[in-house]
Amino acid sequence: MTITYEYHNSLYVNITNRCSNSCTFCVRTKHDNVNGEDDLWLDREPTVDEIKQDFKTRDMSKYDQVVFCGYGEPTERFDDLIEVSKWIKSNWHNMQIRINTNGHANMICGRDVTPDMKGVIDVVSISLNAPNAKAYQELCRSRYGEDAFEGLQEFAKLAKEYAGRVVFSVVDKTMPDEDIETCRKIAENCGVEFRVREYIE
Repeated sequence: MTITYEYHNSLYVNITNRCSNSCTFCVRTKHDNVNGEDDLWLDREPTVDEIKQDFKTRDMSKYDQVVFCGYGEPTERFDDLIEVSKWIKSNWHNMQIRINTNGHANMICGRDVTPDMKGVIDVVSISLNAPNAKAYQELCRSRYGEDAFEGLQEFAKLAKEYAGRVVFSVVDKTMPDEDIETCRKIAENCGVEFRVREYIE
């Protein structure tokens, strides 16, 4: 069972295969891994203790950051994610922690979880991926329907008060340039950063 895996200079954490979206472009519909090695489909979700034990097998001095991102939406286990992140910070004080998320944490948890990130999460990278609610639902097929688009924007606005950085991202080759520019303006209106990331074949 692959709990942590290496990608470039980062250590990624794969804690769930559950996701509130079923994106048409999701890499997991095409491959079992993203690094050419580790199968990211979990037999079951690892316990918090198992996640910590996995970290202890790694030489943490090798990594620039820890990224919660696997074959699922990491905030499906938000409380466990925060518990592990606090433990990481207590053991490797200068380690940067990033969450790659669809921005549905508050909808998933049924409460505003953003204050829990204060002093723990350094970067929140949110997949925006569409210029409006209708297009988002067609592309990402969220279980929250078209409300998901507004929900992720609200999460971003709240998260920027507590996380070190909040970034909206879109994937190139999945939308026309004019839609990318619309997404850039949405990021500006939410007061967060914007990044166009490369599509993984």
